[in-house]
Amino acid sequence: MTIDILLFYLFFSFTIVSSFMVITLSNAVHSVLFLIIVFFNTASLLLLLGAEFFSFMFLIVYVGAIAVLFLFVVMMLNVKKNNIIINKLSVLPIGLIIIFILTQQVFAILDYQFILSDKIFLDYIIWTKENNYLTNVEVIGIFLYTKFSLLFLLCGFILLVSMIGAIVLTMHQRPTVKKQRISDQLIRNYKGVVKFVNLRK
Repeated sequence: MTIDILLFYLFFSFTIVSSFMVITLSNAVHSVLFLIIVFFNTASLLLLLGAEFFSFMFLIVYVGAIAVLFLFVVMMLNVKKNNIIINKLSVLPIGLIIIFILTQQVFAILDYQFILSDKIFLDYIIWTKENNYLTNVEVIGIFLYTKFSLLFLLCGFILLVSMIGAIVLTMHQRPTVKKQRISDQLIRNYKGVVKFVNLRK
């Protein structure tokens, strides 16, 4: 067993255990933390399979934005522990139906070419030996900044306009609110600012 296969099984087992902890824990903060662990292990699996771009995007988008946003929302809302007792046997049929549908989707994607034997032959990409080749990130960067550079700039411009629009919409202009005017403060007469008063003893 090579180091790549060993790491694959290690990350795979951590992903399964962390996913199970996400849906079984009653504390919402702990569930989000285990969800972040699931995202890290999935990104590691994608990196082992040679999809560097998707691995880094998984870390940036899901771990760096969505999971942290979930964590802050849960911590700000201060979600208490749910005291309602749910019969787990009542949701068991729904879970089995979902597992059956997902299994059918996996078989459909693989074209029913599943090797149900003791030896499963998988084509791994040894990423340690790919130093002299172009990575996925470099190939996608070459395409984005050469062939699709205009579309890339247009997407950035649309995101900039949407960000400015969101800022403008959230700014409520109220005429009754007193605002600070720096120009009025700078042209004031500084001689009468401080006044000394003699108090009686």
